[in-house]
Amino acid sequence: MTRLSVNINKIATLRNARGGNLPDPILFAKKIQSFGAHGITVHPRPDERHIRYNDVRALRPVVYTELNVEGNPVNRFLDLVLEVKPDQVTLVPDDPHQLTSDHGWDTIKHKNYLRNIIETLKKAGIRTSIFVDPVPEMIKGAVETGTDRIELYTESYASAYARGQAQTAVKPFREAAVLAHEIGLEINAGHDLNLENIAYFVQNVPYVEEVSIGHALVAEALWFGMENVVRMYLDKLK
Repeated sequence: MTRLSVNINKIATLRNARGGNLPDPILFAKKIQSFGAHGITVHPRPDERHIRYNDVRALRPVVYTELNVEGNPVNRFLDLVLEVKPDQVTLVPDDPHQLTSDHGWDTIKHKNYLRNIIETLKKAGIRTSIFVDPVPEMIKGAVETGTDRIELYTESYASAYARGQAQTAVKPFREAAVLAHEIGLEINAGHDLNLENIAYFVQNVPYVEEVSIGHALVAEALWFGMENVVRMYLDKLK
C-alpha cells in the first residue's frame, strides 16, 4: 500500500496561536504513529510560524517510523537537517512570505544548485526528495540532480477533482509517475489531498510510495478524531 506520512504543522500552528504547549506536537507525533501512520512530516519555515526548529530536534528521538523534514534549503535549514539527520529531506522552493507551497522546482534551471545540496544530504545518509510539478521536462531534470525521489505537487489535481474533473485531473500525474518510475525515481505525492480525493489518486497513479497529508487531515480530525481519521486514510490507501 501507499504509505501515509502525517504533516503535523497545523498542530503546531494551533499551539502557537495561544502560547504554551497545548496541543503538544511531540505528543501528537507519538499518538499518530501508534494509530498506524507510517511517518511524520514537518515543514519548518524561517519565521517558525508553526513547527519550530526545536520541535524538529525534539521529534527525532520519538519518531520511530519515518521523519520527513520539508523546506527551502537555505543555510539554516541545511544546518538543522544535517544535525538532526531525518530519514528523508524534501526540498521545496517556497518563498519565506508564501502562505503555503504553491509550485515545484524548475529542475533544469536549478540543476546545479539542487545537485550540490543533494550530494551533501546523501553523504550524511539522508534520503532526498524534491517537490516537482507533473511536467515531463521537470521529471527528467530531476534525475540530473541526483535525488532519490520526487514529490508530485498535487494541488492542481485536488482543485480539478473538486470541480468534478477527476479523470482529466489525474492524467498528467499518472503519466509523470510512469515516466519517473521508468527513469529510476521513486515517487511521493502531496498537497491538498484529502479523504475525498485520495483513493482515486492512488488507484490511478502508479508507483506512489508515500503521500504526505497535513492541513486536510488535521481539519478532518476536528470532525472525526485523529485516531479515526488516520485509520480512514490507511483504509483508502490500501
